[in-house]
Order: sequence, then structure tokens, then C-alpha cells
Amino acid sequence: MDKATTLKHKFWTTLADSPFVFLQVGDDPQTAVPMMAQLDSEAHSTIWFFTSRRGPFAQGGKATATFTGKGHDLFARFSGTLIEETDAARFDLEWSPAVQAWFPGGKDDPNLLMLRMEIEDAEIWNLDYGLINTAKMMLGYDIRETAAGQHVQTKL
Repeated sequence: MDKATTLKHKFWTTLADSPFVFLQVGDDPQTAVPMMAQLDSEAHSTIWFFTSRRGPFAQGGKATATFTGKGHDLFARFSGTLIEETDAARFDLEWSPAVQAWFPGGKDDPNLLMLRMEIEDAEIWNLDYGLINTAKMMLGYDIRETAAGQHVQTKL
């Protein structure tokens, strides 16, 4: 597997383990909030979010998300377009008790909105350098070449 494929696979696996991202509308940091991504292993370059029709994401459009893995060994930033998801089957598939906790009115809550993010570009950093390189780093040795090999700009 090439570097990009390896890091994309690690990204999707790590995101599935902790599906929380910091999402913002376009380049407006004032709209950035933590959101829980709804994932489907069969859907490539797409994730879903449940949100409020009164919130900043309701308008859809360009968005950027940042992600940190649970172990702080993988970081990512990705951008794409938020579009209202109208597929009832997808809605039912992604609905969960965790979503219900935020929308006590249930699936029929008039304020509930499901968005699909079609991801366009991503940048992924893998900071899991292994024991030897981590030790070198802690001792002040130059590991920039190793680090450069753990970063990729790609399409997801």
C-alpha cells in the first residue's frame, strides 16, 4: 500500500473509533463546534451529521472539519460541501440513541436536520512514529524526515 492509501485507511479506522470532529462553516471559525460524524464503511468520501435547522450548518455549503484521534497519534483536516440529506432510508440507518439524546423530539422533531458532507480534500498527519523514532525525538534528534513521511494531502 502506498503512503496515501495507508494514511486514508488509518484515518477512517481512527474516526470510526472516535467519531467526533470540530466542524465549521466555510472559513468562519466562529461557527466551529464539536459534532458527531455518522459513518458508513461502504460510503467513500461521505459522512453525515444531525444538526438543528436553526444552527449555522442548516444553510449547507462549504465546511471544514478537524479531527484528533483518541490516542493523539492521528490528526486530520478535511473540507467539503454540506448538503441536506433527504433519503429517508439513510436517515433511519444513521439514527441512534446518541442522536436521540440531542433531539428528544425524536425522528419527527421539526428542528432536526440531517446533512451529508461530501468530502473533497483532506490533509492527514500520523504522529505514531514508533518506539525508536519517538525515543529519538525525546532525546532531541532530528526526526523531520520521518515526520515528513507520515503526512499526506489527498482526496478521501
